[in-house]
Amino acid sequence: MTNPLLVASSLPYGLPPFSTIEIQHYEEAVLAGLKEHASEIAAIVNTVEAPTFSNTAVAMERAGQLLQRASASFFTLVSAHSTPDIAALETKLSPLFSAHDDEIFLNSDLFARFHAIDMADLDPESVRLVEDYRKEFRQAGIALDAHGQERLRSINAELSRLGTEYGQRVKDGMKAGALLVDTVEELDGMAADDISSAAEAATAAGQQGKYLLTLIQPTNQPPLATLRDRTVRRRLYEASVSRGSGGGDLDVLDLARSLATLRAEKAELLGFANYAELVVDQQTAPDFAAVASMLARMAPAAVRNATSEATALAEIAGHPLEAWDWAYYSAMVRREKYAVDEAALRPYFELDRVLKDGVFFAATNLFGITFHERKDLVGYHPDVRVWEVRNEDGSELGLFLGDYYARPTKRGGAWMNSLVQQSDLLGTKPVVINNLNISKPAAGEPTLLTLDQLRTTFHEFGHALHGLFSNVTYPRFSGTSVPRDFVEYPSQVNEMWILWPEVLANYARHHATGAQLPQEVADKLLAAQQWGEGFGTTEYLGAALLDLAWHMVGQASIPDDAQAFEIKALSDAGLDHPLIAPRYRTGYFQHIFAGSGYSAGYYSYIWSEVLDAETVDWFTENGGLTRDNGGRFRSELLSRGNSRDPLESFRSLRGREAKLEPLLKRRGLD
Repeated sequence: MTNPLLVASSLPYGLPPFSTIEIQHYEEAVLAGLKEHASEIAAIVNTVEAPTFSNTAVAMERAGQLLQRASASFFTLVSAHSTPDIAALETKLSPLFSAHDDEIFLNSDLFARFHAIDMADLDPESVRLVEDYRKEFRQAGIALDAHGQERLRSINAELSRLGTEYGQRVKDGMKAGALLVDTVEELDGMAADDISSAAEAATAAGQQGKYLLTLIQPTNQPPLATLRDRTVRRRLYEASVSRGSGGGDLDVLDLARSLATLRAEKAELLGFANYAELVVDQQTAPDFAAVASMLARMAPAAVRNATSEATALAEIAGHPLEAWDWAYYSAMVRREKYAVDEAALRPYFELDRVLKDGVFFAATNLFGITFHERKDLVGYHPDVRVWEVRNEDGSELGLFLGDYYARPTKRGGAWMNSLVQQSDLLGTKPVVINNLNISKPAAGEPTLLTLDQLRTTFHEFGHALHGLFSNVTYPRFSGTSVPRDFVEYPSQVNEMWILWPEVLANYARHHATGAQLPQEVADKLLAAQQWGEGFGTTEYLGAALLDLAWHMVGQASIPDDAQAFEIKALSDAGLDHPLIAPRYRTGYFQHIFAGSGYSAGYYSYIWSEVLDAETVDWFTENGGLTRDNGGRFRSELLSRGNSRDPLESFRSLRGREAKLEPLLKRRGLD
């Protein structure tokens, strides 16, 4: 059959026709896209006319549409539905993308054309486009001599290969690390639907009659908060923290060391002291010193609060506390001190109602947009749902896809990505996806969310809004194509509506009785918000500073023992709390080692939260969930993408520079 990826999709909004795409189509389309894009670049370089904005910068933005179409579809499957065939194809194709990028940004003739563009009469977005391209050329190594460029190409190819292998091993390790439990009695304390999911997972793994506790990506596993059997808690915790570091085929510590070595060499080749300095040069943070200063300011207060929490937990436990006890007794504190029983809340957080009457409801009230499920449109897996999103006047805005359930072919964590990016130049509207990893209940049973899953659902939809509201000319600036330390900001702001009274009252209803979550429970949830922030901030900062430690070393100083290096890095940062492991350890830190864009940038969550805390204050000061507030947030920030300095967008919204104090207050660190 004809490859459906070789032509523009005829489906609404350019949604890829997944029902007719076969595995071999991805490879054919990607290879054809690489060839076509290279030809388009050559045509730009070989243009006989003098370089202009139109025949160089605009031509670059129009080029590569086949490659974009094919790669967006393919890498969506790599993350969300990676069969063995897809994984093998990823290994084959990833180095080709790296080499292709090098051919573009190490092309001195192409750089010369960009350098010669006269920007005198260009509008601000067009000026920014040229400047952004010029900066990428410089950061890619255009100033290196031939020998340096050749070495850089080799480094980039090897980084691509190693990052792909790291990601695949981590996914396999997460699957292999799942904890098999023999009897239901050992799961005492877990919710009935979670036990049912564990039974189904065991059956699917060929262990009928047993129970399989699958792992999620972060260190802390949800069942740790409810399992009464301390031995099972210990086994689950140890299975989580030992991933990727126990030797054997799934150990990734060798890959982490190799990746860090190559990144250090790359940074030094490009004239930076280390890889962290190279990355910060691409972000909104003014320099690495500013990042280090913020983290250093927060760490002692976070550990101090965590130590106080540990003391309280030990008193309740009545025995010496271990790392696998923390979540269990923390949940007990919430129940006893704040009268918040997280397990008892789950019946009020049913996924479909959370989406329609919570996430979508808040968006409709803020922005006037509406959501219409399109059951005639299909995704890449039967679990994927598709909604058409329209503006208040009924005009088309884009498509939103939701893929909420965990499966063996999906990587861990939660994320948003785009299948189609908005661009006035190309006449395209956005198609965006949210992925979560919620355990799928037995047939006919409701999907009940934990508080953490509830937060993640709102968070990822904040990313989706950033993509959907994009209103830029050039695809390079579309939606979430902003610096890494800014991209988490809009998504974190969207979390504020979870407990907003008007929103909570609309979605938090018992799935069986329809009864509204009692107001006194909602009040207690608000009162308990700061409980656990010592733990949460410490485990996050541990991961952020571990990331920076790996990327601050020179290539001559890469450690031989990755685990010893991790221990020392946490100790040096004052974050070696005996009961709190980093949110991600080196053996499963996919954010920074698997090419997902957070290497030397995991700090961006807390950097973005500074802006988020300021914006929550702005919403609250100006009346909260109103159309006026939503309209301003959309027009000044969400719609801008990277078409202007993102911090300028923030200042335009807030009216001043951001301050750290609102975040410190929120986390109880002031």
